[in-house]
Amino acid sequence: TAAVEALRTIGPVVAALGAVLLFDHMTRRRGLDPPGFREPLRRIAATSLVAFSFYVGVFAAVGTIGRQGEIDLSQLSSWQLFALHALFALTIVGWWMAGFLAVPRPVPDMSAVAAEPVGETAASSAAGPSTGWRSFAEQLGMRTPNLRRELALGMVAGVGAWLAVLCAVFVFALVLSALSGEELLPQAPPAVIPWLAGRPILLRLAIAASAGLVEEAFFRGFLQPRIGIALSTVFFALAHLSYDQPIMLVGVTLLSLLYGLLTRWRQNIWPAIVAHFLFDAIQLLVVIPAVLELFQPSAP
Repeated sequence: TAAVEALRTIGPVVAALGAVLLFDHMTRRRGLDPPGFREPLRRIAATSLVAFSFYVGVFAAVGTIGRQGEIDLSQLSSWQLFALHALFALTIVGWWMAGFLAVPRPVPDMSAVAAEPVGETAASSAAGPSTGWRSFAEQLGMRTPNLRRELALGMVAGVGAWLAVLCAVFVFALVLSALSGEELLPQAPPAVIPWLAGRPILLRLAIAASAGLVEEAFFRGFLQPRIGIALSTVFFALAHLSYDQPIMLVGVTLLSLLYGLLTRWRQNIWPAIVAHFLFDAIQLLVVIPAVLELFQPSAP
């Protein structure tokens, strides 16, 4: 009906606006408001960019629930596979530029310094923000004293996450079957999955690398410190809602939670980047092609 279609269109827009207002509120409450946001135009520009990313990358898929039809994969070019990641990267860079780049240093009121709270916010207001790409890496949790150790830990975590998700999805499928919920079990993967598995190896590796780096920078490095693990996990799951299969969303949600906990533990996103890349690479290069080959009907 027209009302349902209107809700499909308006709902994601309203959700994105609500999400960005919550994001801005929680950022301020946690003392992570960038110094550049003292200028209202900088705040408006940055939050508008975040809202657009929320709409396109997180909530737009909600409006497609229940709609019939698949993406016309014959019209999908390779560069489009990276379009959403490019938007996430642009959002992070734009937000940082608005908040930290070329911010004029205020003249400190020495009579008020003693009354200011102790912490990063007070220090930045008195001494002025640090600028440059070093502060960009710090904002995303990409600085660590021992990068090699974090990368190695990410490899171990990636294999562990893959095994954990495999077991969780298997148990979930068994429970659904026991409860007579076979109709919720996928009879076939989404068309885009075998299509991706058929792309050239280097392209599949590039997709896995882009997903690992950009999605972890956006959801774990950018969103998680500001809105927390729970909300960033929900947003990550919604971003993958286009799979339209509950059993796949179970795996995606569990992965997001594991990556969030790993990031909180290590205080940087490099282990999560490697773990995410490794999981996607195993799926695209090994698991999915093997499963498709196993169940492919043999020629008469």
